[in-house]
Amino acid sequence: MEVIKISPRGYCYGVVDALQIVRKTAKDPQQPRPIYIIGQIVHNRHAIEELTALGVITLDGPDRASILEQVKEGTVIFTAHGVSPLVKQRARERGLNCIDATCPDVTVTHDLVRDLVAKGYYILYIGKKGHPEPEGVLGEVPGHISLIENEADVDALALTPQQQEKLAISTQTTLSQWDTRRVIAYIKEKYPHAEVHIDICAATQSRQEAVVAQAKGADLTIVVGDPRSNNTNRLVQVSEELAGVPAVRIEDLSQLKTEWLQGKKRVAVTAGASTPSQLTREVIRFLEQFSIPDGKSGEHPIPAASPAGQYTMKSEKAKSEGTEQG
Repeated sequence: MEVIKISPRGYCYGVVDALQIVRKTAKDPQQPRPIYIIGQIVHNRHAIEELTALGVITLDGPDRASILEQVKEGTVIFTAHGVSPLVKQRARERGLNCIDATCPDVTVTHDLVRDLVAKGYYILYIGKKGHPEPEGVLGEVPGHISLIENEADVDALALTPQQQEKLAISTQTTLSQWDTRRVIAYIKEKYPHAEVHIDICAATQSRQEAVVAQAKGADLTIVVGDPRSNNTNRLVQVSEELAGVPAVRIEDLSQLKTEWLQGKKRVAVTAGASTPSQLTREVIRFLEQFSIPDGKSGEHPIPAASPAGQYTMKSEKAKSEGTEQG
C-alpha cells in the first residue's frame, strides 16, 4: 500500500504555544493552585490527558462564563480559542490568577472587530455556532455583531438602516475557506458595500490546500483528530468535496478499522492542527506495514493500546518512536 503523507499536517504554532504555556504554568511552583483551564485548551482528548497528568484541571461547560463559575480560587488559563472581555473581567474580580493562551491569530480577529465597531461598522461574523472561538469574538462587541453560519442566517438578518449603512465581514480562523467564500459571496449579493476581512489563519488554509493538492488520486483519506476540532472536520469535508476522495476521521490508531483498507492501494493521511504528532505517526507506520495475506480480510493484527497510551500491533514488539516525515 502506498501511503501519501500530506504535508503540512498536525500541530500549528498557536496550538504549540498554548500547550507550552500550560506545561510551563503546571511546572511553576509560584503559580497559585489549583490550576484550571476554562474549556479545552485545544480540541484534542489526548493533549488534554497529558495536561491532566501534570495536575491541570480542565473544566468544560456550555460557555466560558458558566465554566468560570466553577472556580473559586487559584489560576485560570484561557484557551487557544480566546474568551470575551466579560469572562476576563469576572476572573479578575474573583481574584483569580489569569493566564491567557489565546492563539495570536484569534487575538487579531478580536482586535479587528473592536476597531471596526469603534469606526461605526456593524459586523457579520462567519463562524460555527456553539464553538468557543465565535463566543469570544461576539463577546468583544455585543449588540454590534451577528453570527452567520450559512446563507439561511443571512436571509434571517433583520438589520436596521443604520446597521446596514456600514457593514463589515469577519470570520472564524478555522473554517473551510471555500465554504466561507461562498457565504461571503451570498452576503455581497445582498449587501454589495460590505467590507470583507477573511481571518482564516494561514495554518488552516495551508492544511486544507495540501489535502486538495496531495490527496487527489488516493482511494481514501484518513484524518487524525478529535471530533470536536472544527479544523479537523473541515479536512474531512475538503477531501470529500474538493479532492473527490472519501475520508474518515479517527482520534488515534485504535479507531482505524482494517475493513476500510480492503482493496485500497493509495491512502492519504493528514491531521488536524490540534492533533499530537505521535498519533499521526502511529497511523502512518501501521499503514506502511499493512497487508492482507492471500487477499483475505481480518488476518492482519489490529491496533491495541499499550499501557503507556501509545499504540502498537499485537503481533509486533513495540518500536521506538520515529520522526514524522513530510
